[in-house]
Amino acid sequence: MELRQLEYLVAVAEEANFTRAADRCRVAQPAVSAQIARLERELGRPLFDRSRRVVRLTDAGLAALPHARAALAAVADVAAAVDEVGAVIRGTLRIGTVASHDVDLASLLADFHDAHPAVEISLSTDDSDALIAQLRDGRIDVAIASMAVDETPASLAVETITDQAIVAAVSTGHPLAAHTSVGLDELVGLPLIALPRGTGLRRQFDGACAAAGVSVRIAFEAGTPPALADLASRDLGVAIVPESLARARPDVTCVELRPQTRARLVWAWRGDGRVDPATGAFLQSARRPDTGRGH
Repeated sequence: MELRQLEYLVAVAEEANFTRAADRCRVAQPAVSAQIARLERELGRPLFDRSRRVVRLTDAGLAALPHARAALAAVADVAAAVDEVGAVIRGTLRIGTVASHDVDLASLLADFHDAHPAVEISLSTDDSDALIAQLRDGRIDVAIASMAVDETPASLAVETITDQAIVAAVSTGHPLAAHTSVGLDELVGLPLIALPRGTGLRRQFDGACAAAGVSVRIAFEAGTPPALADLASRDLGVAIVPESLARARPDVTCVELRPQTRARLVWAWRGDGRVDPATGAFLQSARRPDTGRGH
């Protein structure tokens, strides 16, 4: 069993495609197929179901995948430990983030790259639920995610970036614009504009409605809070957005929700104590009070 075989196993599993996995590993596709076949012969079981358009792991492949990831991580840790002796940080830093946030991530990444040019950085975008799942199974190292004020998902560590109320944003001519607050029960029957399910803010709002025993109608969904406010400004409904956004927009009116519901934006990473040097250095940089904040 060779490390490159494990690397190919992880790549094919995550890409669900041999050609994309080969591109990711910077090798020819036949080489990936040959090494996976060799690994399957050695293990005595097929690791992938190739009968469908999308390549899927067999039960044996599902059992092997976490151990392959752990083996690759251990090898990376060995190299990182040696580099650390010489004060050089190498490796790969995989960051996942929600689509809209208050972090000046571009400046943060630029500063980190200047300080640690030997670290390869990758950046992806997804909703909060997906990012938490990716952190747990080792597909990313650090995430910017949204969650409840008192929420810390099991096996993760978090640090708050922002903590603010969730409010309603309406057009300046909307009937609710004359109110300073509105009860969740008063939103029943009104067309609401919200982020999709799976996002932290939507999860907190849905939970508040469930706790209040009310059922609301989501008329529109959009991928970012600014897009929600855009729709509300056109009088298409009541947008459920972070308070800072609603108060910063002159084309909408901010209306507080009763009872108040809050959400926070956090840095999240695996809390098992196995933070590699690249991730540790990035977190140290990101958590400094003078870096990473939006403007």
